[in-house]
Amino acid sequence: MKNLWNDATAEALVADYAKKGVDRDLALRVYTTRLLGGEPRLVLHGGGNTSVKSRVTDLVGDSWDVLCVKGSGWDMAVIEPQGLPAVKLGALLKARALDKLSDEDMVALQRANLIDPSSPNPSVETLLHAFLPHKFVDHTHSTAILAIVDQPDSEALSRKVFGPRMGFVPYIKPGFDLAKAAADIFDADPSVEGLILDKHGIFTFGDNARQAYDRMIHYVTVAEDYVARNGKAAAKPIELPKEVAGAADFASALRGAVAFDRGEGAYDRMVSDFRTSPAIVEFLSSPRLAELARTGVSTPDLSIRIKTGPMVLPSPDAGKIETYPAEIRKHVAGFVAGYTSYFETNDKLDDVRRTMLDPMPRLTLVPGLGMFGHGRTLKDAKIASDVGEMWIEAVRGAEAVGTFQPLTHAELFGLEYWSLEQAKLASNKPKPLTGQVVLITGGAGAIGAATAKLFAANGAHVVVVDLDADKAAEVARKAGNDSIGVGCDITDPAALRTAFDRAVAVYGGLDILVSNAGAAWEGGIGEIDDALLRKSFELNFFAHQNAAQNAVRIFKQQGTGGVLLFNTSKQAVNPGPKFGAYGLPKAATLFLSRQYALEYGAIGVRSNAVNADRIRSGLLTDDMIASRSKARGLSEKDYMSGNLLGLEVTAEHVAQAFLHHALADRTTGDVTTVDGGNIAAVLR
Repeated sequence: MKNLWNDATAEALVADYAKKGVDRDLALRVYTTRLLGGEPRLVLHGGGNTSVKSRVTDLVGDSWDVLCVKGSGWDMAVIEPQGLPAVKLGALLKARALDKLSDEDMVALQRANLIDPSSPNPSVETLLHAFLPHKFVDHTHSTAILAIVDQPDSEALSRKVFGPRMGFVPYIKPGFDLAKAAADIFDADPSVEGLILDKHGIFTFGDNARQAYDRMIHYVTVAEDYVARNGKAAAKPIELPKEVAGAADFASALRGAVAFDRGEGAYDRMVSDFRTSPAIVEFLSSPRLAELARTGVSTPDLSIRIKTGPMVLPSPDAGKIETYPAEIRKHVAGFVAGYTSYFETNDKLDDVRRTMLDPMPRLTLVPGLGMFGHGRTLKDAKIASDVGEMWIEAVRGAEAVGTFQPLTHAELFGLEYWSLEQAKLASNKPKPLTGQVVLITGGAGAIGAATAKLFAANGAHVVVVDLDADKAAEVARKAGNDSIGVGCDITDPAALRTAFDRAVAVYGGLDILVSNAGAAWEGGIGEIDDALLRKSFELNFFAHQNAAQNAVRIFKQQGTGGVLLFNTSKQAVNPGPKFGAYGLPKAATLFLSRQYALEYGAIGVRSNAVNADRIRSGLLTDDMIASRSKARGLSEKDYMSGNLLGLEVTAEHVAQAFLHHALADRTTGDVTTVDGGNIAAVLR
């Protein structure tokens, strides 16, 4: 592993932080923490921790010896000084004399001794950092180290690989007991430069930031070199189908299968992140893949991300892809049954009664193709994929030099259902549309942009579809939540299908369609050009139909229902003079929404319409407002607020109606009017 320390960069960071009142030790602690956190083979997404012992002055002028240790929730790759909260060291050191300390009391002790009470919770391994006498302490979950410790003879192999300069700590769950055991092992031989934690990872330490970091890189490199020199050849790969199907052929079916069914049409949906590479495909060809996946995770921290390990599917035969969804459901059912048994068996081993987490897999391996990470958000799905890549690297190394034997499931259960980890999960409350994917046509217009922003704020990932690709991308960026923009002429059926396929490629599927795009042309119905009327029908009716067909195609593959929402306009029920070219196709679209409600309610698809009127947008431009006001003999102000409430209606009000229908799980075939009140447009 390459040592990335750079004197000039380190000193520049020290100088920059000095201007902000951050001392040299803490600045260098931030520097090397980022170096470690930026290497996925060492730590991933909140894993690992570092510390520095220092001295600070509190608000009333008292000075304290403190431990600045990584705080919960901080990612080492992007850590800032506030991500290393200062804890009074004296109180932590006194705790070593205790015979026992519960996890809850340990957290209370640490929080009670924070210099800044608003700081995040210090790491669960804070006491281990405190009990070691060194100024700087580093901890990672190096995949190379895991290849050595995830073995039946891990202690003997570790001593062979690292020699007497590293201590060895048998597996103990992180917390007070591990901290005491590790400190005792160090005290027995203070000459060691670090500690190897069985089934877990590595600690190194030093008198300064560079020494601790250099030792980490050195011993990880020692492990890498051992695996490279002593690795045995991989077993003969499994035989794959003559033609392996692509991810797009079944991604939606897989996404639907891993959605947690809460009953009566309610699902905790997840999004999927597909990933592949030559290295991934090579590993997935192992004849022992299913056995390795069942064996477990390479380090117990991963159980928070991918449970007891990955799910393995059979390789998808392109010639038999129509039967593959049934195979997926069978394997998901098997994974769920296995996880449920794991929970029930281990939950009975003590007097504590826990609530089982949802049993769905978070990582799916597909031989010959790649892997899917699953999560309630795209970020979580990508984290699962990242973890999958590092799991593969650790397992490959372990198998190369011996036999992959990580922590047992019984021992893993203690960490997955650890009260401290469960507290983290409980604090992460999902939003109403978390895990759902919405596609909005006409997404860069006023109504589309307002809807994208509102749906993203409520947890959905949004696919913003618009003729103008740049504007679509900008709306998606402003909406946030990892939304994407797609340029598309929705009157082109092939292009429209590609836009829906993009949703599947990025998120694994689709849950909600907001069919919003439209444009208005004026002219007396008895004189209007036939080509113009047909053009209006292409955009204002057939594009809605094609969008709905694509959505239903994906909904059927997922098997978890879905929502169709149409912007039909008040013109559908209350036509205006010289506006027939717009009103006629909109009236057809209104009845289209009801037809979908009628025909697809049986598979859980809800279909509703929103009738909006007089919304300032790309359709109702200033010029159009002037023209329509004149046609009705009104001022522009009176035209825009000419309703029962006497108030102008905005795009945001229409977005609220779409959100209402997305969440109204017992409403279908409905039409919601958003016009401030127009008796002529009221439906019976």
